[in-house]
Amino acid sequence: MGFYYWMALLTIGSLVSAQKDWWETASFYQIYPRSFQDSNGDGIGDLNGITSRLQYLKSLGVTGFWLSPIYPSPMADFGYDISSFTDIHPSFGTMADFKRLVEEAKKLQLRVILDFVPNHSSDEHEWFRKSAKRESGYEDFYVWQDAKPGTDRDPPNNWVAAWYGSAWEWNDERQQFYLHQFHKKQPDLNYRNPAVVQAMKNVLLFWLDLGVDGFRVDAVPWLFETVGFPDEPISGQSNDPLSQNYLSHIYTLDQPETVDMVYQWRELLDEYKRKYNTTTKILMTEAWSSLDVVKTYFNDSNNRQGSQMPFNFQLITRLDSNSKAIDFKTVIDSWLDIIPAGHTPNWVLGNHDKRRVSSRMGGDHMVDIMAMIELTLPGITVTYQGEEIGMHDVDISWADTQDPAACQLTEETYQQGTRDPARTPFQWDNTPNAGFTNASVKPWLPLATDYPLLNVKVQQETTENSHLKVFKELMNLRGTKTFVWGSFNSMVLGTNVYALARSFSNDKRTYVALTNIGITVETIDATKLDSSLPNDLVVRVVSVSSKYAPGETVTANSIQLQPYEAVLLSNGGTLALAPRFALFACFMLVVFKLFN
Repeated sequence: MGFYYWMALLTIGSLVSAQKDWWETASFYQIYPRSFQDSNGDGIGDLNGITSRLQYLKSLGVTGFWLSPIYPSPMADFGYDISSFTDIHPSFGTMADFKRLVEEAKKLQLRVILDFVPNHSSDEHEWFRKSAKRESGYEDFYVWQDAKPGTDRDPPNNWVAAWYGSAWEWNDERQQFYLHQFHKKQPDLNYRNPAVVQAMKNVLLFWLDLGVDGFRVDAVPWLFETVGFPDEPISGQSNDPLSQNYLSHIYTLDQPETVDMVYQWRELLDEYKRKYNTTTKILMTEAWSSLDVVKTYFNDSNNRQGSQMPFNFQLITRLDSNSKAIDFKTVIDSWLDIIPAGHTPNWVLGNHDKRRVSSRMGGDHMVDIMAMIELTLPGITVTYQGEEIGMHDVDISWADTQDPAACQLTEETYQQGTRDPARTPFQWDNTPNAGFTNASVKPWLPLATDYPLLNVKVQQETTENSHLKVFKELMNLRGTKTFVWGSFNSMVLGTNVYALARSFSNDKRTYVALTNIGITVETIDATKLDSSLPNDLVVRVVSVSSKYAPGETVTANSIQLQPYEAVLLSNGGTLALAPRFALFACFMLVVFKLFN
């Protein structure tokens, strides 16, 4: 057939083989459905509202989105107390609405991830009602125990719930206590019962059949408890015996069987892919555990595979407004150090349970810094709705408080437990109610008072730079060969500048992110990070406060950064190698056709 023909085919073949699976380079977006977009004027976000905003998600450049729970629920914990695992709560819409959402998302090549809540159900679930009646097949669906021996009705042991108070609740009908690691209306399922394990696997299969691409698994560390239910030791961290911090949770958290269950779910998803010839289905697991525990969720010593994305919460739990550049490096490196060979790191900046980036990190000046760091690191990113425009926590009064975790506290203490400030409605524009719902409707939570100035429309249409523009520019670069395949290096430059470099030798392109975490002006020599950098670097992306402009040239060994300034620079580089080879291959095929 000739040299050029085979050269073209080999080139195309090498390009096809040099691929990562879709999720390995993904950027996910978390949607809290109650607060994203209301379509029917009841002040609560819903599925049709999300569908109406899919083009916005596409414009951000995200790969897919995961939805906080949308299932039927009494809303004791806003959807995490589920009364049916295979239906839709009327507040969010219907099953037909969900199917339409999935259909429209797939048209836009957006992946759909659902929240899977395996640890507990609602006490209004039919399984619990049957278990309380000791109906055949359901007797042990939940964790039941008699009262402590020698007492009338004392709890079986000293275990406390993750929120507050005893982890045991008396059930008059059954005349026993049931375990609830969270709210008393969230009884724990019994994973030592094979029927429960299979029932929850059937839940996964139900939603897979409807076209979802994976699951974010809630509260994984609580799945199993030690047999025998011994008292947990006192931690010494609290004087309140009803506080979660009062005990060391050695019998209720991170039990060995928990990781095995994650492996079983992964096997189910992988088998589904093989059986139906689908794309890879993924697991994202929520575990606020120590790194040595989280590491086990990836795989075991026999290479049995677990979660593709054990969520990395290090940027949330270990960094705050007092953190220095050296802290950033320490935290980031500590996560990269535990990633097993063949696995992909992930980076999570926020979610519906934690304070927003702007509020947690000390103000608006940190929004672009955090985005630039997260979106230039190797691996997968997860963005909580509103972080791309720099939304901040909203001060919610006691009268307006909705979060059950806060409502069980007092007016004096509720702010210690409330999650409402990060759950306020999304800010789309400067119309009444920020475009979230009708002007005449009261949203389920109050809006930020500055939403007329801080919203998507303003940041899209401004002629100046904006958080949204910075986010989109960084997202665009994440798809380049350097960010997909490139090496990673980082160091602290100057006093308080966290610097990272991404290089891909085949592309001859190097990107350098410089973020000044401090309050003083810094002059930086970027060649200390990468000695191969040329004298001149080109400015690619800048924070809203930056004095630089994209396209501007700076001297690599003398870059001045203002306080809290962030810039992304690159060398001149060349056209990405893979696209160039693809063009060359196509050209060779054309030549072959013309001359043969």
